[in-house]
Amino acid sequence: MFNFFKKNKKEKNQHQPRLADLDGNSLSAGDTVMSFRYDLGKCKLIQGEKGLVYQSVETGKQVSWALMVDASTDLQKVKKITET
Repeated sequence: MFNFFKKNKKEKNQHQPRLADLDGNSLSAGDTVMSFRYDLGKCKLIQGEKGLVYQSVETGKQVSWALMVDASTDLQKVKKITET
């Protein structure tokens, strides 16, 4: 009648956040980072059963990479640690 419940068939732009730290450095599995969320501290980015996860070095707690996305910048709330 008034098409209130008509489905929107337009394709939505599916924006994917980048897998990069706050400085824009790209991240990949095996990188060591300092986390700014969930009290993880120093973490390692590993491939888990359901995708990439951050695993705390101190506690072993795991958090999905998707939970670490900063909404304002679409970057990860971590800083890559360069070990020399």
